[in-house]
Amino acid sequence: MKKRIMASVVLILLTLCFACQWSREKADPLGIAGQTEGEGGLLASNSMNKKKVYLTFDDGPSDHTNEILDILKENGVKATFFVVGKETAYAKKSYQRIVLEGHTLGMHSYSHNYDQIYSSLDAFKKDINKLHNYLYEITETKPFIYRFPGGSSNSCVKDINSYIQYINQQGWLYFDWNALSGDALNFDTSAKQLNQNILKDVRRQDVSVVLMHDLHEAKHTVEGLDSLIKTLKKEGYQILPITENTKPVQHKSVDK
Repeated sequence: MKKRIMASVVLILLTLCFACQWSREKADPLGIAGQTEGEGGLLASNSMNKKKVYLTFDDGPSDHTNEILDILKENGVKATFFVVGKETAYAKKSYQRIVLEGHTLGMHSYSHNYDQIYSSLDAFKKDINKLHNYLYEITETKPFIYRFPGGSSNSCVKDINSYIQYINQQGWLYFDWNALSGDALNFDTSAKQLNQNILKDVRRQDVSVVLMHDLHEAKHTVEGLDSLIKTLKKEGYQILPITENTKPVQHKSVDK
């Protein structure tokens, strides 16, 4: 009798398991439910996307912005632009194009005047809120990421903790970098050398946030961009825009 009961229980359990499996396969014939969502809306298995590169451009828009966007578009990749406040018609169209083409529009400061921005916490708040509201007015998109002029480790302010706390209180994320080209240190540095500087940093870590500049003077950055992207792709790196899911790279941080 006990054997018959046990056999019945086993049969019922097997039937339930089969039904659940059939239901899952019917609802998810490609097995997507077993995967995680990568950034940029891409679906990838848990073993993928370990090698990531985030290309970021500071200080734009500039007269190179459209060319940078063209190169990114031709290569099918997205980037992040930490912009400043410019009121020309060209700049406004550049902000809009960045958003429309799926890149991330980040805040860098309105004036980019270090003495003014870091003169006090109130001055800092006024500057960043002016930029935030300005970009929202133009693009109808609320920026959510920020990069401190000079980075969070800059020497322009003695104690940056209160500035960081303000960014955190707004629910924004701030990003520094762990790879850089050096394009703003010496504008005469060749495109080849700039790329070598970037690749040296990128190759020693799985996730890299690359600092470059969208400046009139940084023409060699633009010259080397296509080659840089192709090299990164060839070496298996996924090139992504920063999103709310991106783990921040921060030189300094404080509790929220």
